[in-house]
Amino acid sequence: MVQTNATRTVLDPDVQQQEALFAALVQTVQQFFGGFPALFRPVTDPREWAYITYPLPAVLGAGLLLFLLRLGARRQIQHLLRGNGPSAAKFQTLFGVPGCPHGDTVAYLCRQVDVAETQEAVTRLTETLIRRKVLYRYRLLDEYFLVVVDGTGCLTFPTRHCPHCLTRTVQDHTVYYHPVLEAKLVTTTGWVFSLMTEFIENPAAYPTKQDCELKAFYRLVARLKRRFPRLPICLLLDSLYAGGPTFTICERYHWPYIITLQAGDLPTVHQEFEALCRLEPENVLHYRTGVQLQTRQDYRWANDISYVDSDRQAHTVTVFECLETTPPAAGERTTTRFKWITSFRVTAQRVLTLANEGGRLRWKIENEGFNVQKNGGYALEHAYSRHPTASKVFYLLLQMAHLLAQLLEYGSLFRQAFPKGVGSAKNLAWRLLEAWRNLRLDSAAVQQWLGTRRRIYFDSS
Repeated sequence: MVQTNATRTVLDPDVQQQEALFAALVQTVQQFFGGFPALFRPVTDPREWAYITYPLPAVLGAGLLLFLLRLGARRQIQHLLRGNGPSAAKFQTLFGVPGCPHGDTVAYLCRQVDVAETQEAVTRLTETLIRRKVLYRYRLLDEYFLVVVDGTGCLTFPTRHCPHCLTRTVQDHTVYYHPVLEAKLVTTTGWVFSLMTEFIENPAAYPTKQDCELKAFYRLVARLKRRFPRLPICLLLDSLYAGGPTFTICERYHWPYIITLQAGDLPTVHQEFEALCRLEPENVLHYRTGVQLQTRQDYRWANDISYVDSDRQAHTVTVFECLETTPPAAGERTTTRFKWITSFRVTAQRVLTLANEGGRLRWKIENEGFNVQKNGGYALEHAYSRHPTASKVFYLLLQMAHLLAQLLEYGSLFRQAFPKGVGSAKNLAWRLLEAWRNLRLDSAAVQQWLGTRRRIYFDSS
């Protein structure tokens, strides 16, 4: 006797959970972005139509699943998704092709597509969430979207990988590597969405001066301004960017900023800050937070600090500082100093927001961003291809998958189906892989999900 989907849903709780999880995925993608094929609408297909078996959305969709399901290596597409009946049926329903493309087919297409067009596909996802006001509640001071710019290592090779490799010599051993610079939109709830990527690479094999994070920063912010000329952005930056060129750019673009200020940065600013704090002792705030209010935060600030950079450009900035004392651990309290330089004018009413909902969110690109992508199953540092163009496209597909995974995990459809959660984001990816490989659904059921409008809201706790 063949059981229908409805019968199996009633009898088998595992099938019911798999259906709920897969439905949450396809409905989330459909409702916000118009379906899986629409994710790749900005990318043109460079292949000869006469020789195409799989259309571009199906091939790049397989690459997206490589990261969304956290397969860890390109060959896993062949082992886990190809030759699997339920997987083939899902590709037929979602992409209109009778099966999953081979991992080599994905790599071959990634070598040919335009990197800028793939970047636009990533940028449009975050832009869509902004336009649909999903992210409005997370704006700083109800106005500014928080964008963190930071770099990280991506690929490392013992020998030269391509003419654009950066090089570093350690103890007579040369390392060839490819870092990237990311502009990510972050929220207080832990969302980290890629907005734009700048690849840090040399123009040729033996340049006079290597490319670096600062040079990439100037290119990235110029692109960001062209792409979002009217978007109210507040930049959150580390101490590398504390200086006149960054201040000048932000003033020209009308972008406020909050930048980490280290002890050795801008000595004259530190000196004037200390002098003004002595003259304005009222610019302090003491605040308690945490469990049973055991964490103490002591703030002080100074506005209207004058700074003249090396190009003799004058800037007026504000510095504010937080000394955070945490509850006793191993018998003693620990105190951590946080210090920022900003274009905002700080007041007693603003300082908590600017610190806890602004400056301190810069770390989210490290924790919820790069760390998750490196150690949370996405395998960011794995070489999915040695081809220079393909490696960039795979990187951008990873950013798309990370965004979709966050929407799924924090969305109401998933939380209604799994009110107690599934333990971790890795477990969620594993369950999604199980559903993709094992759940048998007819096309009519999936089309019904795609055609059903559901109210999706997100956990903001």
